Amino acid sequence: MIEATSWRGTIALPDGTLADLRAQLGGSLLTPADAGYDAARTIWNRLIDRRPALIARCISTTDVVAGVQFAREHGLVLSVRGGGHNVAGSAVCEGGLMLDLSGMKTTDVDVSRRTLVAGPGLTWGELDTATQAHGLATVGGIISTTGVAGLTLGGGHGWLMRKYGLTCDNLVAAEVVTADGRRLRASRDEHPDLCWALRGGGGNFGIVTAFEFRLHPVTTVIAGLLVFPTTRGRDVVEVFRALSLEAPDELTVHVLMTTWSDGTPVIAVALCYCGPEASAESVLRPLRTLGAPMADTVRRMSYGELQTSLDSTNPAGGWYYKSGYFDPARGQTREALAATLDHVDFPDPSILSRVVIEGLGGAMARVPAEETAFVHRRAPFDLIVIAGGLTREQLPRNAAWARGVWKAMTPFLSGGIYVNYLDGDQGHEGVEAAYGPAYARLAALKTQYDPDNVFRLNHNIAPSHLDSARGRLDNPARHD
Repeated sequence: MIEATSWRGTIALPDGTLADLRAQLGGSLLTPADAGYDAARTIWNRLIDRRPALIARCISTTDVVAGVQFAREHGLVLSVRGGGHNVAGSAVCEGGLMLDLSGMKTTDVDVSRRTLVAGPGLTWGELDTATQAHGLATVGGIISTTGVAGLTLGGGHGWLMRKYGLTCDNLVAAEVVTADGRRLRASRDEHPDLCWALRGGGGNFGIVTAFEFRLHPVTTVIAGLLVFPTTRGRDVVEVFRALSLEAPDELTVHVLMTTWSDGTPVIAVALCYCGPEASAESVLRPLRTLGAPMADTVRRMSYGELQTSLDSTNPAGGWYYKSGYFDPARGQTREALAATLDHVDFPDPSILSRVVIEGLGGAMARVPAEETAFVHRRAPFDLIVIAGGLTREQLPRNAAWARGVWKAMTPFLSGGIYVNYLDGDQGHEGVEAAYGPAYARLAALKTQYDPDNVFRLNHNIAPSHLDSARGRLDNPARHD
């Protein structure tokens, strides 16, 4: 017998009940006494330290259906792990049933149709390896260990977003296990309302067990970093601002303020140019007006290499984020970006902390806001304040620093938030800000597809008749 957490309290699950679940699974069922349990519950953000009563390591959609039905039958708290990279740690529940999909790694590339069917356990590094073998890619995250499922369902910023749109814009169809255990195909022709919700609405509507993506011909890019001393900060952000707003779709450019390996504060431009190589020099010429950088890694490289180039700056450890989109009306000004420089005073120790301003626009901005559940199409930039490399003891000071930078920048922000950067401490107000004008429609669809809020351990959109606060996570990084 094992004790588990239901939505109404602690319950006892007899050994026979566990044996029945094991018999239904093609994968394995772990309890806290089993080898591999601690590894299975450990995710990228090491500040998350929850202990599920059960971990079902799924290897098929049939396993996922069995897990969902078991959780419903016993009223268990249910969480779902794909890549386990989300900063809020919603993959892991306390005392309930965690469905671990990390073993579901299908990569079925159809070269003639330029599509890929991807399993929910894939990381972007694994997906890129499969598609790059054919000279193809879809829009993915900038860290190879990021999970495909979470990034896609939250929208999907990436190096190719200005040329090919967001990750969710390239989602053609999905196989979904709903809260009642049905297996549905969601596309423009089948359950189109569910397809709309999955393109930016997070994991609120079901468990996606297969993603079908549109692929694009991508082999090599011009990419890398230009690193400057912070004394050049205002020049750097002004060139970045102008270039980002005027660049062709083939160029995505970000600026980041961080510390060098010896602790020296620096400002860097990170870029990816995915266009004709003969045009690269003229497109990047404005950056060369900044003069000689401290370091210059910009060169021709494979797209796959670019996708792993920042991995060392994002290792597993303690992480805390604050984020927000710049207001289209005020956020394009020199004043807005220059203001960021006035508030970057890095805490010590926290060598992985940084402030990032992502340049947006291009193809992602031309998709009508109502076409997907991702609505923040017109923002010129996205601000991410990252406190990283943390222990629990370092968290309070570093989290306070991140909140301070973010608060100082709020006059230039729209109030909208990228859901994939949403930490667990922003509550329902943060969720409403993330989904914006799509929230009401998403809540109606939640009521249709998950009326009991079975899938609530996420940035939760509660059904209309339930209290939204019930979806809130117990996050050790919260500072209310």
